Formats: sequence, C-alpha cells, structure tokens
Amino acid sequence: MPETSTGPPEGTSPLGAPPTAPEPARWIVYVDLDAFYVSCELRERPELRGRPVIVGPPPKDGPTRGVVLSASYEARKFGIHSAQPAVTAARLCPDAIWIPPDFRKYGEVSAQVRARLARFSAEVTPFSIDEAAVTIDAPDPSAARTVAEEIQRDLAENLDLPASLGVATTRIVAKIATDAAKPGGIRVVPPDEVAAFLAPLPVRAIPGVGPKTEEIFQRHGVRTIGELAERKPSEAAGWLGGFGRDLVALARGVPIASSEGESGPRSRSTDHTFAADVGAWAEMEVAVRQLAVELARSLAEEGLRYGAVGVAYRWADFTRSQRSRTLPAAQEGSATLEEVALRLARELWDSEQAGRERPVRTLSVRTERLSERTQRQVSLDEYPRGSDPRSEN
Repeated sequence: MPETSTGPPEGTSPLGAPPTAPEPARWIVYVDLDAFYVSCELRERPELRGRPVIVGPPPKDGPTRGVVLSASYEARKFGIHSAQPAVTAARLCPDAIWIPPDFRKYGEVSAQVRARLARFSAEVTPFSIDEAAVTIDAPDPSAARTVAEEIQRDLAENLDLPASLGVATTRIVAKIATDAAKPGGIRVVPPDEVAAFLAPLPVRAIPGVGPKTEEIFQRHGVRTIGELAERKPSEAAGWLGGFGRDLVALARGVPIASSEGESGPRSRSTDHTFAADVGAWAEMEVAVRQLAVELARSLAEEGLRYGAVGVAYRWADFTRSQRSRTLPAAQEGSATLEEVALRLARELWDSEQAGRERPVRTLSVRTERLSERTQRQVSLDEYPRGSDPRSEN
C-alpha cells in the first residue's frame, strides 16, 4: 500500500502558509582604501590626480633614511612601493611629487570612513587605518555584491576616496579577494567557488604567509594555493605545526574556525627609521616615548585596548632583535604603553647593544591582543593634583 503524507507539501509552511524564505547568509565585505595616504592628499590637491605622487620624507629636504608610506598608481608604474627607501624611490622616479605625511589628517579620515561603513552594518571591524571588514546579511552573491557596490559608491561620493572590495563568507577569503580586486574593483567569491578562486594564486597571497613561510613551502614543492590543497594536513603540520594544517583547510575552501572567530585586529605598530644610526640611550629613550604616545593615540581613535606590548630594533647591520610582554589585563592610554615599551627597549639595549656597540637603525613599538573598548578607563593622571574625579561641580 503506498505511503501517504499528512504534512504540508515540501517548501511550504503548515496550514497553507507561504513558503518560508531561506535564512540570509552572513557575508564579509572587506574594504581596502586604495593608496590611502595619497588619496587623502589628493582630496585637497585634485590637480595632482593622474601624476606620480609619493607620501614620504621629501628627498629635497636633504639625505633621508625614511621610506615610502604610500604611492599613487602612476608612481607604482616606475617600480615604487610602500616601505621602499625614499632614496631608491627618488632615483626610480625623479619627477615624482613628494608630500610629507600628515598622520593626524589620516586618522581623522579613517574615522570618517568607519562612520560611513557603520551606515551599512552594526558590525564593522577595522584592521588597520585603511582596511575594515563589514559583516552583512544577504540571500545570495548578487545581493552581497549590490551592498559592496553601494559601499564603494558611498565612499567615493561622500569622502572622495577610492576603494577595492572583496566579498566572501569568511574574512580571510574576502581579504584575498580584495587584493585580487585592486585597484578600484569588487571581487565576489561564493562559498562553492572558494577552492577554484584560490587554486592559481601563490601561497604568499594568504594573509600571514610571509617570505619565510613561503620559502618553507617552496622547499616542499608548494608554490600555489592549489598545490597546497593537494597536500595532506598532517604533512603541512609537520612543516608549520597547527598553522600548516589550517592553511591546507583554507586552500580546500574550508573556513578556518580559529581565524574566523576572531573579532578585531590582532596588532598595531609604529616605527621610525633614524636619519643617522643611534648609539646613545638618551636619544633612543626620547624616540620610544614619542612612538608609544603616537601609537596610544591611534588606538584611542579606533576605540581599542591592548593586552601586550612589544619593542623591536633593526640594527645598523640589518639584524633584528625584539622583546614583548603580555599585560595582566587589557589597557588603554599612553601611560602603561610608554612604561612597558621603555622597559623592554632598555632591556634590549642593555643585553644586545652594550657588548657589541652596534647602533640602531630602526625602532618599532607594537601592541597586540587588541580588543574593542566597551567602557572608557579613567586614570588619576588625567586629573589635576588635589582634585577628586568622583566629585561633581
């Protein structure tokens, strides 16, 4: 006897109600502002559009050991890129227009960008001054692309800033898609196309894979993400531990739970390359204090707290030394950051410099274990002596 069904037809609700719409998927729209420092300057000097522009220490001001902070795409055609020595960039493109950096301006513009992005989602996670992830709900890739197009158009029309956007259901893939969309494009990667999208890309395209990790992969015959996907997770774990196992999963289009579960940026840093190598602690101490204050101000503008502090030296012989310390609790403001950075910098100086008498070329101050500030901490140092922060006027 044939079976009979007493329930509603498939795809409909009980009592003849309309079919239930599928639950919208969660998408990440990763926003990367193109040539951000240059774009900020061109808003005020539109006559420079289309010309090779570099933000960095102008060579005409005298010998410098500084580096390029940002270059327009017209300048990049000459082989100029971020972090390149300014003297090299000046040689590659003698006619480039140099603009000294204005970090206060860039911080203000970055805050304006975050405010615009908040119009599209309550979940906006900044990862640097010029990058942020916007979490949205959309029923399909087409709808997700529509939102990305609206974001891109909003930034261009209201802030005069160009941006590249990557769209995917995981942050890492969205970030990689953003790089593929540069400059000024949008790349959408649906879940069922992740593996095919990643396959031809070099392993270096994966965030967190630097030169050393790339070299390890190449020693084992892995040059593309597709080649990595063909390897056993246990094999990659033998090369890189748990990180290698996660990378194989990513290469196969499987979300990495440990990475996707993170909210917010992992670290922030600032550095300074001295005009002449520094061999005196007194000069180094001043530089550490300045960088710590600048970094604390940047974190405050983003509403972030820090749970670890690090200091690194690049010595005159180009070797690098670093130290870091995890704090007992997340902090904000410059007082703790300055104190810990100074202590670490002095420890490095005493242990690494004294016996070898080698000067420092570049100083870096770094914060890690970042978290969003939910309630502002108040320090007694903010009040004049003799006042009580608990009293009201």
